[in-house]
Amino acid sequence: MGSHGTYDSVVTLRDRVAAARRRILGDRPSTADTAGLPVIAPARPIDLSDERAVTEVVELAMNVGEVLLDSGTGAIDTSKQIAFVAATYGLPDCAVDVTYNAIHVSARRGPGLPPTNYMRTVKYRSLDYTRLEQVDTLLRQIGRGHLGLKPARAALDHIVAADHPYSRKVALSGWALMAAAVTLMLGGSPTLAVVSFITTAAIYGTNVALGKLGLPYFFQQVMGGFMATVPAAFIYKLAIEHSAVVAPYRIIVSGIIVLMAGLSLVGSVQDAITGAPVTAAGRFIEVMVYTAGLVGGVGIALRLTATLGAGLPPMQQEVLPYAPLPIMVLTGGLASAAFALASYASPKALTTSFASGAVGAGLVGSILNAGLGPIVASAVAATVVGLAGGLLARRAVVPPIIVAVAGITPLVPGLAVYRGLSEIMAGQTLAAISNLFTAVMVGCTLAAGVTLGEWVARTMRRPRLPRRLLGSRVA
Repeated sequence: MGSHGTYDSVVTLRDRVAAARRRILGDRPSTADTAGLPVIAPARPIDLSDERAVTEVVELAMNVGEVLLDSGTGAIDTSKQIAFVAATYGLPDCAVDVTYNAIHVSARRGPGLPPTNYMRTVKYRSLDYTRLEQVDTLLRQIGRGHLGLKPARAALDHIVAADHPYSRKVALSGWALMAAAVTLMLGGSPTLAVVSFITTAAIYGTNVALGKLGLPYFFQQVMGGFMATVPAAFIYKLAIEHSAVVAPYRIIVSGIIVLMAGLSLVGSVQDAITGAPVTAAGRFIEVMVYTAGLVGGVGIALRLTATLGAGLPPMQQEVLPYAPLPIMVLTGGLASAAFALASYASPKALTTSFASGAVGAGLVGSILNAGLGPIVASAVAATVVGLAGGLLARRAVVPPIIVAVAGITPLVPGLAVYRGLSEIMAGQTLAAISNLFTAVMVGCTLAAGVTLGEWVARTMRRPRLPRRLLGSRVA
């Protein structure tokens, strides 16, 4: 009887451990898990000699790929999803090539039939994470065999044509709230946070108007950098006149971080690591050009304000304090959630983004306090955030890229960028190069850490489709 009780206890403990593991890892396959796995055999295989039928399948797959690529998904993951959709609807032998802004698909139709080639140019639209979530859900339904070809096309057309879930004012408030949260995370006062809120709201309101006029995004970044700097300079001048102590760089740095948010740095590094160098180069050049525009705007503002008698002091090399760790965790989570809101994410994604941002900021703060430096801190935090994104993709059914990008966005090295620019303006070339190089390394480390974390999440447990539904493999 005693041994039987011991056996029951062991079994109970084992069951509890297994249940806990399922809760952590999730029991629902994400699209990242299912892409590239065996696919469901089509209920009614298409006639490969019918070019119209082939075209319908390929168009659906390419439309899915367009949304994914436009949302910052890596080229390799996008190509896998395109091939997965095509194979599910009867085209298992497709060669897919995704580059910076184009999708190429070659559908091999069998012996005696020439392959059919397609190309789609991906045009940039405003980032909409709700659209990405809905496409992610659609891919799950397709993978489970719940949708035929025509219903899937109708559902995708509805998703693409739908308006943003929030008004533009709500999105603008998200950007402004993110700036305020970043200011507090950097150790700024509530007053500076309010200034950052108002300044960022003005920046994005102005850039929306300029965008409607067709002004290239580079010049919008120049304007954003200019507008982020001018208020800080005059606030500093006013503080000096009234013998008050203020750190104006916190306003500028928060503006830099917000304006760099959403740039495809994560996607570019992910593409470089996973074997898509052409796309990686294109995305990285885009990030560098837009960042250069931002830096140029800040530089113009610094020269102009100095001429007007409101010059800013050069930044010193000592380590600048962040907020206390509890405040850093809270504001890091708030900044990530605000970014997700600005990117039109769903309420469910806002919650997961807050959690990932809080964890990332907490890890960075703890590691910096331990004296291990920003690169180590960024690597650890980004890896954990990427891992969390991969696991939450199964638990909360949120695309990993939303959690990952939102989680690391408050950690963008805006302080190093501004410090380097400040030193350039002061003629300290070597110090400037060192800080700008550190900024690049931190940015790449963040992106690489996210990629590693997502890979670990995928390898920890890959859910499998039911055997009765498995058919041919994606070529």
